[in-house]
Amino acid sequence: MPISERPASVEDRLVPGHWEGDLIEGCNKTFIATLVERHSRYVVLVKLKDKKSDTVINALIKQARKLPSYLYKTLTWDRGSEITNHQKFTLATDIQVYLCDPQSPWQRGSNENTNRLLREYLPKGSDLSIHSQTELNKIAKELNTRPRKILGYKTPAAKFSECVALTD
Repeated sequence: MPISERPASVEDRLVPGHWEGDLIEGCNKTFIATLVERHSRYVVLVKLKDKKSDTVINALIKQARKLPSYLYKTLTWDRGSEITNHQKFTLATDIQVYLCDPQSPWQRGSNENTNRLLREYLPKGSDLSIHSQTELNKIAKELNTRPRKILGYKTPAAKFSECVALTD
C-alpha cells in the first residue's frame, strides 16, 4: 500500500509497533536488513545472503514472528526490488506494508538516521558478509543501549521495554 494510506496514528509515534525498514549494502553485493521501531527507535539487524525478494521477505517473516503482534503492526519500506513480494509478508504475518513515495527516504526518517549511525560499525563499501548474526545482534544492542536526546536521554531498549511492560 502507498504510504498515503498508512494510518495517521503511525505518524505521531505515540503507539508502539510501527516499524521502518531498509537494506544497507556493502561491497560484493552483501546486504543487511535494518528495522527500526518508530516509537522507541529500537533497532533490529538481519543478516541476508542476497537481496532477492524471497530472501528478504522470508527473513522479515522470521524476524516478525519473534515479536508479539502488539509490537509489530505495520512496516514502512522504500520501493526497492527486495520488497516487491511484500504481500507474502503480510499474508504470513498480518502486518501491513506501506511503501514510501519514490525518491522519498525521509518518509522513513528513523530508519535513515539509524542507517547513518550503523555506518560507524559497518562502514560504506565494507564486506557485510563477514558479520555473523551474533555480531549484528551485538551492534544492535550497542545502538539500543545508547541514550538518545529524542527519547529524553532514555535508551531505545528502555523505551521498548516500557512498551512491553505496558501490555503485559
